[in-house]
Amino acid sequence: MNFLTKAAIKAHVVHWRLTWTKHDSKYPVPASVRNNPKFMTAWDAVDLIKDGAVMATSGLGGNQRCALMYWAMREKFQATSHPNNVTIICVGGQGGRGKIPGSLEEIGLEGLNTRLFTGHAETFKAQLRLADQGKLELQIIPQGTLTLLLRAQGEGRDCVINDTGTGTFVDPRCGRGTPVKPETAPQYVEVADGRFKYSIPKIDTAVFSAPAADRKGNIYMRNCSVLAESREIARAARRNGGRVIVNVGLLVDEGYGEVFLPAEDVDAVVYWPDVEQTATIKHRKHWEQFTLDSRMSTEEGIARTRIVNDMLGVTPKRKPADQVLARLGTKIFVENARKGDHVDIGVGLPEEVSSLLNESGVMGELTMINESGVFGGMAAPGIFFGAAINPKEIVPSATAFERIYQRLDWSILGALQVDSDGNVNVSKRGEGAINYVGPGGFIDLCACSKYLLFCAAWNDRGVIQPEGGRMRVLQKGTPKFVDKVDEVTFNGREALKQGKKVFYVTHVGAFQLTERGMEMIWVMPGVDVEKDVIGGCTMKVVLPDSGKVPVAPEAVVTGQGFKFALPEG
Repeated sequence: MNFLTKAAIKAHVVHWRLTWTKHDSKYPVPASVRNNPKFMTAWDAVDLIKDGAVMATSGLGGNQRCALMYWAMREKFQATSHPNNVTIICVGGQGGRGKIPGSLEEIGLEGLNTRLFTGHAETFKAQLRLADQGKLELQIIPQGTLTLLLRAQGEGRDCVINDTGTGTFVDPRCGRGTPVKPETAPQYVEVADGRFKYSIPKIDTAVFSAPAADRKGNIYMRNCSVLAESREIARAARRNGGRVIVNVGLLVDEGYGEVFLPAEDVDAVVYWPDVEQTATIKHRKHWEQFTLDSRMSTEEGIARTRIVNDMLGVTPKRKPADQVLARLGTKIFVENARKGDHVDIGVGLPEEVSSLLNESGVMGELTMINESGVFGGMAAPGIFFGAAINPKEIVPSATAFERIYQRLDWSILGALQVDSDGNVNVSKRGEGAINYVGPGGFIDLCACSKYLLFCAAWNDRGVIQPEGGRMRVLQKGTPKFVDKVDEVTFNGREALKQGKKVFYVTHVGAFQLTERGMEMIWVMPGVDVEKDVIGGCTMKVVLPDSGKVPVAPEAVVTGQGFKFALPEG
C-alpha cells in the first residue's frame, strides 16, 4: 500500500470521527420519489412504530447499523414520549460500548426501550445501565438459536427445539435460563422431552438498513457487507401483521441488481446518503474488499482495516507473547485438523491463529465458517467484525447457523475463565448487568463442533514475555485458570460425553481436557511447571502419566523456522 492510500484512509477515519454525530432525522425525501408514499423521512417513519412494539433489527457490530432510525426514535420519544415501551430483538452486539454514536444505544432511554433480547450484550452500555436500575428486562438467547427463531417466525413457527446449552447457564435445570435482569423475568427456554424449547415474543416491526432502493421501493443488497437477519425479520413482521422499515443509502434505477425485498413487502423507505456499508464506510463510497465483487488483494484489505482499527483503538495491541500463544495454538490445530475441515474462528486471540493460517496458505485448504453468514476470504477484525475481506459468499445468518448445525469440525474461540472441569466462561465479566457480556454464538458453536481450541491469556495484568527463545513469567497477575468459573458458558464434562476433543492454549503452555481433568500437554520453554503453572493458578492441573510435560519447540517462541502444513483429509 502506497503513502497516498494510507493518507487517504487516515483522512477518512478522521472525517468520520469528526462528523459521526452529524445527522438529520428529517432529511427530505428526494424530489424524484415524493409521489411514492412509501418514501418518507426517518422522523415520519418512526410513527409506524407503535407503543409496546416488538422491534427486530439486523446486523452485527458495526455492520448494517440503522443509525438514522435510532436517532429519529430517540428524538421523537424525547419530543412526544412516543413510541414507548419498545422491545428490541437483535442478534449481534449492535451497541456502541457507550462511546460510538448511532448505535442501538441511542434508544437506551428510560421508558423508550424496556426489553432487550440479544445474544451479545456487552456493547449495549445504555441498556445495561437501565437493567441494573430495574428499568429494562434483559434476556439472553444463544445467537445461533436466536437467528433460527427469527426464521421460524417468518415461516409461521413459534419456537426452536434443540440441544444447545446443555449444562450451561442457559440450561434451566442447572442455570438461570434466559433472564439476566431481573432474575424473576419470564423464561424463554424450557425443557421439553429432554431437549430445549426456545421462543421469543412475536415481532411486529422490522427495521434495518440496506444499500439501495429503486423508485418503486424495491430493496437491493448489492455491495453489502452482510445480509444478517434482514429477510428473516421482514418476513416475521409481515406474517405477524406488522411493519417493515428500510433505511437506504442509494436511490437507483430498477434492475440495479437482484431484488432482495419487493416493494409490496416494505412499508417505509427512508433515504439518507450517509447510510453505512460497515462502520465508517458509506454505501455511496463502499469498500469493494467487503463485497463479492472485490478485486483487491487480501493483504491490502487486511492492511486497510488495520489502519482504521489502530486509529480508533478498537483492536487490542498484540504483544510478542500473544504471537507465541498463536503459534502453539496453530501447532495443535494442524496436528489434529485435516484438509477440507469446516472451521469457525472467533474474535480476540483466535484472530492471531487466523492470521497465521492465512499467511501460510493453510486457510485456503479449509472451509471457513462465519456465523454472520459471510463465507470465504479473511474474517475482518475489530470494528469490522462480522464482515470478511474478499468474501466468496454472503448468506443470511440463519442460513449460516443451519450449515453450522449440519457440520462444524473446529471452533477456535477465546475465554475469560477456564476451570478444573474444563468449563469455560465467556459471558460474565463481573457483577451486575453492566459487566455482562453474553455468549454471542459461542454456545451454538461449542454445541456443534467436534474439536474445540480455546485461546486465553494465562492471567490478567500479569507480565509474560519471550526472551532468548524462552518464555519468562515476570509477574503472576490474577489467574484466569481457576477452580470454578463464575458462569458456565461451555460445559467440559458434557463435551467429553459427546466425544469432543477440547484443547486450551495459553502463554505458558497448552492443556487438553481428559477424563482425568485438565492435562497439560505442552509447556513453553523457560516456564517452570511447578512454580509458574501449578503455583500460578487455582485450577487443578493434571500432569502426564510420566510426570513430565513435553516442552514446545523453540520455534514456537521465536517464530524462526516455524512451519506447518495440514495432512490430507
